[in-house]
Amino acid sequence: VKKGQVLFEIDPRPFQAALEQAQGQLGQAQGQVGQAQAQLGLAQINVNRDTPLAGQHAIAQSQLDNDKQQAAQAEATVRSAQAAVAAAQAAIANARLNLGFTQVRSLISGIAGQATMQVGNLVGPQSVLTSVSQLDPVKVFFSISDAQYLALTHRARHGNGGDLLRGSVDLPLTLTLSNGDAFPHTGRIIFVDRSMNQQTGAIRIAASFPNPGNVLRPGQFGRIKAQTQVLHNALLVPQSAVQEMQGIQQVYVVGADNHVHIENVTLGPQHGNDWIITAGLQPGARVVVDNLQKLKEGVPVSPHPAANPPSSTDSGASAGR
Repeated sequence: VKKGQVLFEIDPRPFQAALEQAQGQLGQAQGQVGQAQAQLGLAQINVNRDTPLAGQHAIAQSQLDNDKQQAAQAEATVRSAQAAVAAAQAAIANARLNLGFTQVRSLISGIAGQATMQVGNLVGPQSVLTSVSQLDPVKVFFSISDAQYLALTHRARHGNGGDLLRGSVDLPLTLTLSNGDAFPHTGRIIFVDRSMNQQTGAIRIAASFPNPGNVLRPGQFGRIKAQTQVLHNALLVPQSAVQEMQGIQQVYVVGADNHVHIENVTLGPQHGNDWIITAGLQPGARVVVDNLQKLKEGVPVSPHPAANPPSSTDSGASAGR
């Protein structure tokens, strides 16, 4: 539907009758104003005529006082009639507004939902007829933790001030749909809530995504990703290659003599299906990725490249094994 398009029409006849009644009351009030103004004019003439006569004692002072009293009453009648005119004009404006409401128009351009009322149903001011949603662009709401919020803010500021809405670094967002497909368009942050939720420790954020073809619909679920850090020449190993022994992370490395050696490593952030190794490995090391349960320190092996080595396609790191 388009903005301003008529979606429903309520029977306008009672509201049209109310408008015509208000217009009739306005005409009557305007007639009363004219009559009251004529009476005021006549009373003012009498006052102007009798004032010098009363000063010359040609007429009684009581007659002049009576003329002034009639003029004051006529002036009050004019003001009352003018108030009636204003009230009638307000009633006409209200009747026209109610008549205009009989045509229910869409306030935005978007997609209309199923009608909850059909022809002949009785509706009132609280009745919901349908819902219209703007789908292009579409808003995506999500919540992130305090630590994630600080990481995003640091990335957005990049030493030049600003925040998530006005940062010096653009923060494109990617959306993964519930079926695992990546949405082909990137989004941007358009709203950050004023405070953290004290119960969940998270803050609510809204992003805007282009949605040509109206693929995304209200109520769908997806996952949002944002680039918070760029690591160049990072060392990555598959998650399956890392073992934990008494709180220490270890990997099996094949030496030049084709014997297995255990190396303690320090893990960085997770990147897709891999771990980033911040310490404990050198570039070019041969890491064992399967059959780890059969290995121990110093045993000889016949290594060969993995048939399908895991790979990471997520943005956010320049990876090198």
